[in-house]
Amino acid sequence: MQSKTAHSARALRSQGALAVLRYVHAHPSATRADTSRALGLSSGSATEITSRLKASRLIDEDIPPRTGGRGRPSPSITAHPDGPLVCVVDISHEAWRVAAVELGGGVLTGSDGRHTGSPEIIGLLAEQVAALHVRYGRRLRAVSACVAGTVSGTTVVQASGMGWRDVPLEPLKPAEIPLLVGNDASLAGLAEARRGAGAGSRVVLHLTVEVGVGGILVVDGRPVDGARGAGGEFGHMPFGDPARECPCGARGCWDLEVDGRAMSRALHRPPPRDPRTAAEEILASSQPEAREAVAGAARALGRGMGALVNALDPDVVTLSGLATDLAASDALSDGYTAGLMRYRRADPPPVRLSTLGPRGPLMGAADAAFDVLLTEEGLAAWSGS
Repeated sequence: MQSKTAHSARALRSQGALAVLRYVHAHPSATRADTSRALGLSSGSATEITSRLKASRLIDEDIPPRTGGRGRPSPSITAHPDGPLVCVVDISHEAWRVAAVELGGGVLTGSDGRHTGSPEIIGLLAEQVAALHVRYGRRLRAVSACVAGTVSGTTVVQASGMGWRDVPLEPLKPAEIPLLVGNDASLAGLAEARRGAGAGSRVVLHLTVEVGVGGILVVDGRPVDGARGAGGEFGHMPFGDPARECPCGARGCWDLEVDGRAMSRALHRPPPRDPRTAAEEILASSQPEAREAVAGAARALGRGMGALVNALDPDVVTLSGLATDLAASDALSDGYTAGLMRYRRADPPPVRLSTLGPRGPLMGAADAAFDVLLTEEGLAAWSGS
């Protein structure tokens, strides 16, 4: 009986410590008083838990100077200077970034560059990860990659914008460190739901336009990413012309109606080599023909948003990437309203623009990695390392 009681006490202490760590990760530099109130902890419990976490090199505290008022200011809880880190590898259509990220989402160091789209870039990125591993040693607990493509496990099964098919990302992984891989739009949506435009909402639908449209549904802070991690490929729903074949192999994909390919087609231009750059040029133009091409893409994006709202019933819709530019067109709102079921039109889910911008995928990838680390198993591994 005594052993069982001791085990229960250890479990409660572990749950309390995890609750504090998860809160601090989601609310960087929260004070000890803020954390106590949010988690319903007594002052004594909060002090005991933070002391243990400091001793375990998981958190530190920054005690502000006295201001002359009554009482002692509550210290801010921060990442420990020798605490756990995750390595994020962000691979977009033409650029890459590798960064070390600490608890709370702070970026300690990083490097970035451009690439041609060849899968050979994986070798260079593996060298960047290895260099961070040498620099930080046991502090580096996971590698989390976000890629502009469809992902299954640790393989990019298709990335049309880069011409990738069945590209494994295992070379990014140092031998003893776990590797997580996710779609960049889905991870951006995870970050927006937790920290950005969707924060505080239970069900968030996130959409982004870069080359095509991607996103994710996030429920209670958890992404609905399917059986193999490939959920959120909204751009391959048949919201477009069924006679038009998508590089993915399907016909009528929504992807082809909302990005630079659609705008170029409306202007009777050849298919662009770089749809994102083409879209940026057309969005920046004041010519009537360009404005109409933008309106067509915005209307198609809005109609699809309405369809997804009908099907998924989110509290809020968040937009990032070029979708934020398309949202400036009245055509998006018109398409959104037209796509909604009648009963939803009086009170549709609000549409909010990203507050994280291009940082979204990196922050989402870091959050996904810390979700694995901030568990009982993760804390036990850190304590024993």
